[in-house]
Amino acid sequence: MSTAAVKALRTLAEVQRSRRGVAPQLMAESAIDVGKAFTETSGRRALLQACQHVGLAADRAELIRVGSNAVFRLDAETIARVAPSSAVWENAVRQIAVARWLASTGFLAVRATPVEQPIEADGRVVTFWESVAPETVYAPMEQVAELIRRLHALDAPQGLDLPALQPFGPADGPVPSFDCLNAEDAAFLRERFAWARRTFPTLDFRLGTGVIHGDANVGNVLLDEQGRAVLIDLDSFAIGPREWDLIQTALFADRLGWHTPEEYRTFVEVYGYDITAWDGYPTLADIREVAMTVWMAKKAATDEGAAAEARKRIAAMRSGGSRRDWGAY
Repeated sequence: MSTAAVKALRTLAEVQRSRRGVAPQLMAESAIDVGKAFTETSGRRALLQACQHVGLAADRAELIRVGSNAVFRLDAETIARVAPSSAVWENAVRQIAVARWLASTGFLAVRATPVEQPIEADGRVVTFWESVAPETVYAPMEQVAELIRRLHALDAPQGLDLPALQPFGPADGPVPSFDCLNAEDAAFLRERFAWARRTFPTLDFRLGTGVIHGDANVGNVLLDEQGRAVLIDLDSFAIGPREWDLIQTALFADRLGWHTPEEYRTFVEVYGYDITAWDGYPTLADIREVAMTVWMAKKAATDEGAAAEARKRIAAMRSGGSRRDWGAY
């Protein structure tokens, strides 16, 4: 991984440590508000109840981050994720099913702890996972590309109910209001949101449709203690165009400068396809930028740092300016 990418990811980790109650996840989807503050305290309360239910100890649980989920380390072997609302129950059930299916194929992905789960507790949903490694070490580009390539070669088994990818929700769904932004920025982002949702299904994807991670990027591939690449964060697994799992790596290299040209060439050589040579690439990159900025704008209501980042991104999209100063937030 390049120095720039490592710096960006380390900056994210530092923000997460310093803003325990509000720090978001890299490229995650927006959290669902359950009507009460989603903080370390409320996440820990749900965690304690869930641990009691499954017989796991939570007295030494250490907060890793609070973003779309509150993530805790229970001990050297176990990670717990607390989702902010029971409304995500079906997604949590799907995550566990995906993890167990991948384990059955021998694919290297985060493993669900062998307890009855998910658990609903205090209006939240809690899941338990085997720790990949004691320390967070991101995989090098060749291993990221190989892992995604192997994932895309899998066929989902019958009985695993993966949704069709809809990055901006159903066509007739509401457009977010973005009330936390100023009126001009909110209007611009609503227009871009509607454009992205309308445009995405019209693209002429070339790699076919199959199992995708839905949020594939270097931040979601860790090295285990044997130095093997392991896919994490299974929230967005879906059936969709494989290009959606390639666009972030290309975008990070081409527009954000988080990967070097050499790293991107390595990714292309190992995966076997260069999405930037596809005529739909600029449009899909614009769409992914909208998704990234929408998530940031939703965080802006409770995090001034996210609000500043959202304003910066909107200004760049509106003017066609550089994205090189976008932060990995």
